[in-house]
Amino acid sequence: MYYRSEVLVIGTGLAACTAALTLADKGIQVNMLCPTETLDGGNSELAQGGIVYVHDNPEDAYALEKDMLNAGRNYNFVTAVRHLADEGGNAVQEILIDRLKVPFNVRSSNTADWDLTLEGGHSAPRILHCADYTGRSIIEAMHKAVLEHDNIVVLYKRSAVDLITTDHHSCLDMYRYQLENQCAGAYAFNEETSQVERHLATFTILATGGVGNVYLHSTNSEWAVGAGISMAQRAGVRLANMEFVQFHPTSLYHKSKKHPLITEAVRGEGGHLVDINGQAFMHKYDPRKSLAPRDIVSQAIATEMLMTGAQHVFLDATKLDCDVTERFPTVYQSCMEIGVDMRKDFIPVVPAAHYFCGGILVDLTGKTTLGNLYAVGECSCTGIHGANRLASTSLLEALLWGFGAGKNIADNLHSKKCIDERVFASISAWENTGNEHNDDPALIAQDWATIRNIMWNYVGIMRTESRLHRAFAELRDLSSHLHDFYRHTPLSTALVRLFHGCNTAYLITQAALRNKNSLGCHHRVE
Repeated sequence: MYYRSEVLVIGTGLAACTAALTLADKGIQVNMLCPTETLDGGNSELAQGGIVYVHDNPEDAYALEKDMLNAGRNYNFVTAVRHLADEGGNAVQEILIDRLKVPFNVRSSNTADWDLTLEGGHSAPRILHCADYTGRSIIEAMHKAVLEHDNIVVLYKRSAVDLITTDHHSCLDMYRYQLENQCAGAYAFNEETSQVERHLATFTILATGGVGNVYLHSTNSEWAVGAGISMAQRAGVRLANMEFVQFHPTSLYHKSKKHPLITEAVRGEGGHLVDINGQAFMHKYDPRKSLAPRDIVSQAIATEMLMTGAQHVFLDATKLDCDVTERFPTVYQSCMEIGVDMRKDFIPVVPAAHYFCGGILVDLTGKTTLGNLYAVGECSCTGIHGANRLASTSLLEALLWGFGAGKNIADNLHSKKCIDERVFASISAWENTGNEHNDDPALIAQDWATIRNIMWNYVGIMRTESRLHRAFAELRDLSSHLHDFYRHTPLSTALVRLFHGCNTAYLITQAALRNKNSLGCHHRVE
């Protein structure tokens, strides 16, 4: 069984959908791989705060550029930062406002009088939002457009296993001596048939999201285990900035619950952090106090927790000059579910793994170092975030680079550099090497617990040389074990995710161990 398309998109989030729609609008046939039975379930829809919107304002574009460089500790790729600041607003206007009609909040009956808000690290209010469920509003509009498009086919319950490349999978002699390796699609596990299928494509786009779920405490969806990064590394694709994992300072703390996000916009509207005794503390760490960039706030909270022995701090949102039930309905509901009324009670918060600033190295069009392979969204490293992401730039990055990748592929689909059609006929079916049915759920759960505890305790908010060496040794052993397990056990969705997650955790740890300099969200203490 195999599928053939002009473009294969692996993922269904904002970046994936933007690329797919851009291509489909140009008459190009696109196949999308979705790991679940619906398009929902990714990180994009969890974004609460909003999306940066700078449009027809050169002065604010320049100020945004400076804010991003400041948050990213000047470790950013300046060209990419400038590209986002200059072109991002046009993408928001053209795709989200004009085409998809996303219902962003306005201040008055004038539909262009946008309710722009302020978030940490920004020098001016420039965040476009839909209450505190911006990601969900954008994704609902995106998914509707994708499902209605005749040129897009969504294939559900498919988990990508490996990239198909001409070096490794083509049987043609002509590729034995070629210098440039090219991507020709991907192998994917079909959960309904328990078979691995070939998904062959002239161009492939990785849009698999982030890595947060390799950590014990995370705001991410369960699928955020770095699948695209793991596959890219196995195919020899260049990665960058793998040590920079951003922890969101304020996730809702509750022992028996997952950690839902408390959007940074709560602090932008006047909320401030206090310790377990109700005393403000951020003034000790940064003059911007609770509106400092995320790495500074997360590290400050972690330090306060260590000093006091507390398991969390508080966010005081009791004096906000707005109706929180309307401005922050998602946050309000999450708090009420654990018996906290944010209108009169302090909100218990703790940092949690949130966003990955590194990933698969790409250019301004999403192109990777592997021929015919693109990467967009959180799995990619465009360089705009540097050592730490500025709030509400992630949705904009996903939108702009998804748009750029779609346009670039459309321009090059019939170029001479495209894969020879004979190659696709020479790609062999997936070889099943395992017949030992030992994928015990208890074993997989234990391996996940090991990975997540190692990453949280040793490769977390504050890192030391000894912790990183311990993580490296333990993940090396687990990785070796899983490689053997992977070869001898028939594939399942759970096993594929575990393998990708372990490989990603190991790559993050190696990068963190190599970088001796404390910078941004790679915070080393000795």
